[in-house]
Amino acid sequence: MKVLVATDAWYPQVNGVLATYQRLAAELPKLGCDVAFFTPEPFDTIAMPGYREIRLAVPNRHVAEKTISAEAADHIHIATEGPVGWMARNYCLRRGISFTTSFHTRFPEYGSQHLGVPKGIVYAGLKRFHNAGAGLMVATPSLQRDLAGLGFRNVLPWTRGVDTTLFCPRADRLFGSDGPVFLYVGRVSIEKNVEAFLTADLPGIKVVVGDGPQLDALAKRFPRVYFSGRRVGVDLARHFASADVFVFPSRTDTFGLVILEAMASGIPVAAYPVMGPIDIIEHGISGVLDEDLAVAARRALSLDRVQVRRRALDFTWRRTAELFLDNIRHARAMNNRLPAHATASLPHTHTCGAAANRRP
Repeated sequence: MKVLVATDAWYPQVNGVLATYQRLAAELPKLGCDVAFFTPEPFDTIAMPGYREIRLAVPNRHVAEKTISAEAADHIHIATEGPVGWMARNYCLRRGISFTTSFHTRFPEYGSQHLGVPKGIVYAGLKRFHNAGAGLMVATPSLQRDLAGLGFRNVLPWTRGVDTTLFCPRADRLFGSDGPVFLYVGRVSIEKNVEAFLTADLPGIKVVVGDGPQLDALAKRFPRVYFSGRRVGVDLARHFASADVFVFPSRTDTFGLVILEAMASGIPVAAYPVMGPIDIIEHGISGVLDEDLAVAARRALSLDRVQVRRRALDFTWRRTAELFLDNIRHARAMNNRLPAHATASLPHTHTCGAAANRRP
């Protein structure tokens, strides 16, 4: 079987959406499933307003049809609701092809908080987008409940994983040992609410890892904070391991892969009691949830790092890939536009195959 993933999140972006599909591309061939990607690459692009480093595809129906048809995929999964996602959706609808989608980003909340756009308007557009598919995959139970309550149909659970070999306890102390180290890793942008971390009354050292449109402005406003820029691989893992508490200030993320990376490193997490953290963090064991972020961070200092890491071991990328295929099977079987035998080409997740691994 071959799955084509349509995604607007693509290189050189660095975000949880792209990271998820990178790992999916590595795991699916082990389950007998090849994966290909439909991305902004074949199209002219323009800079996304407010995020010039993100390039959006300029829609072109001819290029989209040629590119998608050439892949000859057995199933199409649409990862994002941007121009690439809409082109893939329209392609499927014109041909009566079953497809699945996923919900990664809470655009209605972003639009309401930062642009003043009513959430209801954005959710109406998103419902139209996703309800045309055979199934909508979401990362957490809280998001599944919220979307189902808003009228999204066929909402399916799809968790995430973490590389517990790369992200693990280490002896590193990159920032010294004069005081506790509080760490943020992620995009430095307004929707991540990084300023809530930077203004929190905390002892010791604050470290921010990542880049984004707010980086320069925040670095000037908070000269005592260590801004390390973007880090990847072992270098990133060493930054995690050098911290005493990981602070996750976002109120609008749907999951938060960095939470798992911190936990796998044995670093307790401080966060607000909102969607994402409430689904991942075991309060008082792997982290502390509190409406006062500083209170949460200080209390997290006393948590047992062994117990923190133990919780992260429940999340594997293998299971993420298995759930992805299970959801496709379920969505296709329940889709009235397809006969039941149309799911026969899908591999069962307990078998392995020799499909080629097309690296994203």
